[in-house]
Amino acid sequence: MGTRLKITETALRDAHQSLLATRMKTEDMLPILSKMDKVGYYSVEMWGGATFDTCIRFLKEDPWERLRLIRKGLPNTKLQMLLRGQNLLGYRHYPDDVVEKFVEKSAENGIDIFRIFDALNDTRNLKTAIKSVKRVKKHAQGAISYTISPVHTIQKFIDLAKELVDLEVDSICIKDMAGLLSPYDAYELISKLKESIKIPIQLHTHATSGFALMTMIKGIEAGVDIVDTAISSLSLGTSHPPTEVIVAALKGRERDTGLDLHLLREISDYFADVRKKYKEFESKFVGCDISVLVYQIPGGMLSNMERQLKEQNALDKLPLVFKEVPDVRKDLGYPPLVTPTSQIVGTQAVLNVITGERYKIITRETKDLVKGMYGKPPGEISEEIKKKILGDEKPITGRPADLLEPEFEKKKRELGEDKTDEDVLTYILFPETAKKFFEERGKKPAEEKKEVKKVEKIAPKEVTPPKKASYRVSVGGRTFTVDVEEIGSSETPSVEKAQPKKEEKREEPAGGVPVPSPVSGKVLRIPKKEGDVVEMDEIIIVLEAFKMEMNVKSPAKGRIKKFLCKEGDDVKTGDQLAIIEPL
Repeated sequence: MGTRLKITETALRDAHQSLLATRMKTEDMLPILSKMDKVGYYSVEMWGGATFDTCIRFLKEDPWERLRLIRKGLPNTKLQMLLRGQNLLGYRHYPDDVVEKFVEKSAENGIDIFRIFDALNDTRNLKTAIKSVKRVKKHAQGAISYTISPVHTIQKFIDLAKELVDLEVDSICIKDMAGLLSPYDAYELISKLKESIKIPIQLHTHATSGFALMTMIKGIEAGVDIVDTAISSLSLGTSHPPTEVIVAALKGRERDTGLDLHLLREISDYFADVRKKYKEFESKFVGCDISVLVYQIPGGMLSNMERQLKEQNALDKLPLVFKEVPDVRKDLGYPPLVTPTSQIVGTQAVLNVITGERYKIITRETKDLVKGMYGKPPGEISEEIKKKILGDEKPITGRPADLLEPEFEKKKRELGEDKTDEDVLTYILFPETAKKFFEERGKKPAEEKKEVKKVEKIAPKEVTPPKKASYRVSVGGRTFTVDVEEIGSSETPSVEKAQPKKEEKREEPAGGVPVPSPVSGKVLRIPKKEGDVVEMDEIIIVLEAFKMEMNVKSPAKGRIKKFLCKEGDDVKTGDQLAIIEPL
């Protein structure tokens, strides 16, 4: 108990994921690495989670190159990543060969510690990842996704930790992604874990509810070995307790971290300046909000739902979505709200509210969760909900990955032999985004600037001032005023926006039953063709929205007279997608 407390710094991953929509660029990380390397952190968490997706989707950066550059900049510090077990860094289960190859390449490029968790705490989904990490002789940390519900107890978390020890993990992390772990529950849980298992225990918590600093101190008193903190300029809110505060609180005490506050202050000053560059991505959440203890919505999920509703011009429905989330979570067996289940539950709650009917639209991911394709949920799912979501399909009971065929070599051939194994893994995780990223990666910056300049020359008159509206939103007894700009408005036109899109000239329906788009999104697939006869509620179009798939069904029995969209089109709520001629 008298040993030094070890610190994992989250500034390069979870801190900016929580506060700045994961938008921090690699170029803003590199200049401070030499100072971070001198601190003496136990580790620096800098990869995994949402960073991989964001790199290729928004920042146009290669996440593997980020890993290599940070490895070079932190030669004396262990690098840590967050891995979603069989989900890796995507939103579905991947075959064992892909998991094995991903771990191998991550270790080869610089990862030392793999924090491995499963959204349902189903250890069957962790086995392959843990074995793969052990095979490459790196540190496998098994994570407990902490949550509260009628089916979660401290004893169940202790039993889960014992299962992880049996899988030969090197340490255990209590992963409190929503800030739900209260100080005294933390003390009890960590004390009992220290009595039950002999490997190191790490505590990860968020400041969303206001518990974090108290919870961390009680965890330290209970003997936790390592804690996750964020440098102060990227701490609190939906992020983590500030590194410097923990260091200062323990200075001269038996758990003294030994870290240099002056050096930490320099690092904090650096990130304070960097943060200013990302003001547009700042979460609207400030301070703390105890409503998270009622709705149990993690900070990242909160900002995600705000964005989803804004895209649907329905931000005023946010309080209704907050109330719907616990009900959906109960329906789906009380899954902990962490990626990907937080996205699944949150998106389904949004759809239930904006359509005005619960489960009128069901995402593919919601269906897969109920079917057992993500593993076994902690609680039971009622037969009524199973019937509503699955119809006549039967759930599976085995390990989901056992149903999957090997995929890596097949995808490598599909992508082309000239691509690296790292590129193949990127493609497997995010196929459409990756293809676009690979195309753009070869462009020279000068060519891109020239192209943008050309568009600006012909398109400035098309730009109109954004329409604005203000809403008052009450959450947990607190009232916020939210200013909303019309989506698509911009001060500076991009190449994409300056070019007219075909869907803007979509035909008006005539002579039949129109099929409107229930949400704003992209047309992913059209499994039918014009002239096909379809039954009522038969799937005719698949949309992608909120990174999830959802089906558009025929509103009547009839013949598909005409499609008014094509695959790849962007559509808005209410756009007419097809016309059905009743039979």
